[in-house]
Amino acid sequence: MIIDAHSHVHDPIEAHVALLDQAGVDRAVLFGTRAHPERAVDLASLHREMAVLGQALGGRANAIEGFRSAWRELDVALAAWPERFIGFGSVPLDLAPGDIAETVEREVVARGWHGVGELTPPPGRAGLIEPVLRAAADHGRLPVVVHGFAPTTADDLKTLAALAVRYPTVPLVVSQLGGLHWMQAVELVRDTPNMYLELSTANIVFAVRLAIKEIPDRTLFGSDAPYGDPVLTRALVERVTGPGEVRERVLGGTMAALLGLD
Repeated sequence: MIIDAHSHVHDPIEAHVALLDQAGVDRAVLFGTRAHPERAVDLASLHREMAVLGQALGGRANAIEGFRSAWRELDVALAAWPERFIGFGSVPLDLAPGDIAETVEREVVARGWHGVGELTPPPGRAGLIEPVLRAAADHGRLPVVVHGFAPTTADDLKTLAALAVRYPTVPLVVSQLGGLHWMQAVELVRDTPNMYLELSTANIVFAVRLAIKEIPDRTLFGSDAPYGDPVLTRALVERVTGPGEVRERVLGGTMAALLGLD
C-alpha cells in the first residue's frame, strides 16, 4: 500500500484525489487547514492565503472557530472519500492542559480519526505540545505530527526529541524533513526510537537519500500537498532507493504499521 503521510484538505477535494491517482498513491493522511493556496488565481490571492498560513505557523491563529472550520472541512472530505483519506486532527495549543486533553478526546478520538496533527507550535515553543503527547499516550499509540519546516527552530527539534523520550509509547512525527535543520533532525530521529521523519519539502536530493539510509524504518513518504506534489515526491523517493523492502517501507509500509492498517 502506498500512503502519502502528509497532505492537507484541497478545494475541491476531487482535485486531490486526481493527484493521488496520477501518483499511484492508495491513501493519504489528511490534515485540516485554514490556508488554501490551491484556491489562489494570481499572486495577490496567493499572498492572502499564505498570510493565513503565516498566522498559523507563528502561533497567532488559535481562535477555536478557525479550528472548527478546519474540522468541518476535514469531516466533509473524509465522508466523501473514506477509502482514500486517513484523518488527523489538529488542536489549539494555547488551552489549559486539561482542556487540550478534552479536545483531543472530543475532536479527534471521538471522530474516529487516526492521529493528531499537523501541530504548529510557535517558534521556540515546541514544549506546548506536551499536553497533546500526554493525551495521545492515554489513547495508546495515537501518532502526533508536528510541523518541521520554518519557523521551527533547531532548539524546537531538540525539545521535540526530549518530549518523545518522555512519552515513549507515542509515535512523534517531525514533518518536512525538519526544514533547514534537516541534518539535526535526522540525527535526533535516528537516536530516538519513537520518532519518525516525514520527507516532504526537501530542497536537496541527497538529504532524502541520507535520511532514508540513516533511518530506513522510520522515514515516511509525504507530499505536503497542495504545497507539494505526490507525483514528484514519490519519484524522488524512488530515485534515491532501489526496489525492495526499504522503498516499500518508506512509501507506505511504515505508515500502515503505525496506523494499524497492515
